[in-house]
Amino acid sequence: MHDANYRKILSSLQAQCSKREYCRSDVFRKAVEALDGDRVSAGELVASLVEDKFVDDLRYATAFARDKAHLSGWGPVKISYLLSGKGIAKEDIRRALEEIDPDALSRKMRSVLEAKRKSLRGDPQEKLKLLKFALSRGYTYESVSQAVDDILADR
Repeated sequence: MHDANYRKILSSLQAQCSKREYCRSDVFRKAVEALDGDRVSAGELVASLVEDKFVDDLRYATAFARDKAHLSGWGPVKISYLLSGKGIAKEDIRRALEEIDPDALSRKMRSVLEAKRKSLRGDPQEKLKLLKFALSRGYTYESVSQAVDDILADR
């Protein structure tokens, strides 16, 4: 049986998880901090939250991928890298990335590149800088190369 502090922390984490998505690693970190380093109890808290569907890594990955792709203009490479850094399973990452509409992703990449191009007008290394910029945003070289060529051809 857990003490009142454990139940209070569980209740607090349930409230936080009901307001927005969190992955297991984020919740575990919060639980360890709240429990003054007690990793065993923190693991039990996370297991309880997962069992009660407050925490779901696939749901988190899907929301994260959708938001970063549509709002921040990130590509699948960067999204995948950051999700794997949070300990999300490769299968969950793959399924989350499948939820992103490839056409919308392509349009977003193009709009991000066009906005960047405006700041590079007249720069002799415009193509190189656009390529580097898009690659740093997490798009694949194949998609970036074609998009940059198309944008520069539209002069």
